[in-house]
Amino acid sequence: MRIAKYIGIRLLYIIPVMLGVTILVFLISHTIPGDPASLIAGPKASKATIERIRHDLGLDKPIYVQYMIYLRGLLKGDFGKSIRTGIDVATDLKKYFPATLELTFFSMLFAIGAGIPLGIISAIKRNRWPDHISRTFSIFGVSMPVFWLGLLLLLVFYSKLKILPGSGRLDTILSPPTHITGMYTIDALLTGNWPVFISALTHLILPAFCLGYVYLAIITRITRSSMLEVLNKEYIETARANGIPEKSIILKHALKNALIPVVTIIGISFGELMGGAILTETIFSFPGVGKYVVESINYLDFPAIMGFTVVVTFIYVFMNLLVDVIYAFLDPQIRY
Repeated sequence: MRIAKYIGIRLLYIIPVMLGVTILVFLISHTIPGDPASLIAGPKASKATIERIRHDLGLDKPIYVQYMIYLRGLLKGDFGKSIRTGIDVATDLKKYFPATLELTFFSMLFAIGAGIPLGIISAIKRNRWPDHISRTFSIFGVSMPVFWLGLLLLLVFYSKLKILPGSGRLDTILSPPTHITGMYTIDALLTGNWPVFISALTHLILPAFCLGYVYLAIITRITRSSMLEVLNKEYIETARANGIPEKSIILKHALKNALIPVVTIIGISFGELMGGAILTETIFSFPGVGKYVVESINYLDFPAIMGFTVVVTFIYVFMNLLVDVIYAFLDPQIRY
């Protein structure tokens, strides 16, 4: 009951957070130099044509009026119409979002699947060669810019070795699977389309590694630090004195108590990955919502920028709420 009440209160907190984010992003996006009406009309358009387009888009109204119109539509689930594509932003996001979600999922799967075991091994083998290798690997991940890593991966595995594809979601000779979720790997599995599944999976390897490497490094370092702290607790020494196998101590006693800060980082990282996919999708020409919003920024497509921001903000806030709820299952002493 306490958790249900806590969740209800946190859901109410989402309202002022979302309102504040929309105001901030709306003001910033509308103060950027440039005129989307001029971009749409083209360099040879007359002033009258540009003014007509500006009027049709509502850009000639005061900024506070534009915001109130947008907010009124947002409350109805209407993200507005994209200036660049002329299509409803919600329709565009529905089209491109599954690709970003798929990329984020595999990036997170890679970061968690490799980061937690590396952190555990690093803590158990403290100050020995596995620990040194793990920490060196983590330092590279935290220090290397995403755009540089992406270009390096393309140069080595796509251009030189030619063993992995460098762009897109599928080989050009293949057609997308039957649309169910919009995520090609899931849809291909559900329909038993194995050639498409393998192709989609290989197209995800480079961008997923590029996007997830930074967070793998962070998860590894946090897991190591938390495990070292827990392994020095008295109850761990008591368990060892009672003859409990070391493997059982590590996995059943130490790891569960060490996971709370790790879960925090995972939750925050998932929200950041959704927004951070912009650069990765641009480098690998991955047709997700990140690439869509970059093209929208180039056209000063305010509704598309706002729609992307609102969706990513909601995901980020929701993931933080989910992390707080998971705490109660990891540590029964936590009370809400």
